[in-house]
Amino acid sequence: MKNIFFLLIGLLLCLSANAQFNERPIINIENEDEALLNWGYYLGFNQYDFKFDYKNNPTNGDNLVSTSTGFNVGLIGELRINEFLDVRFEPGLFYTQRTIGFPGFIDERDAIREVKSTYINFPILLKVSTRRLGNWKPFIVGGFSNSLNLGSNEESLDDNESGTFRMKKNVFNWELGFGIDFYTEYFKFSPSIRGVFAITDELVPDNDPNSPWTGNLNAIQTRGVFVNFTFE
Repeated sequence: MKNIFFLLIGLLLCLSANAQFNERPIINIENEDEALLNWGYYLGFNQYDFKFDYKNNPTNGDNLVSTSTGFNVGLIGELRINEFLDVRFEPGLFYTQRTIGFPGFIDERDAIREVKSTYINFPILLKVSTRRLGNWKPFIVGGFSNSLNLGSNEESLDDNESGTFRMKKNVFNWELGFGIDFYTEYFKFSPSIRGVFAITDELVPDNDPNSPWTGNLNAIQTRGVFVNFTFE
């Protein structure tokens, strides 16, 4: 994911420099941003992590999280407010996998929990852009989202005693990111990077209040990074 991040930054810098030093660019799709409503779609990558809130300092050390790169796909609906502000609705499907290592266990079957999540994400975002500079335009975007975790196991009667790590199905987040709109001859292409941070607790405690897996946890919250490539 770090390689993807630096690749995206390099791409943004190269494309920006190319646009900047072209003194008289041919203006592509000049009226692209004039419509009241705009539509598009996005593809991308994600990397999710966990933040743990402990009741007491862990005697065996903190829980460890191994992350992997997942994928994103979704649609875009955009409402133009003025030249610099747009409201965006970006429903999407996000697949990810995390592995939690619980210290203090001898048996690996007790120490390791694979957490596979499929989120349906519903963000409402405010996009703040600069004035268009030739065929490119930087922007920042931020707002709030509601995610439904289809792999939460919230209603399962089994818990970690049976090897099942449970999370709440409904999650609220805030999101913040930046990117650049590039105007090609036929469409607008927008690479961006965004952070997502859960506001609500996602932990479903084990049935035993003294569980060695969840007994010392007040809460767990998702945090992650999205790299999206948007086409409008």
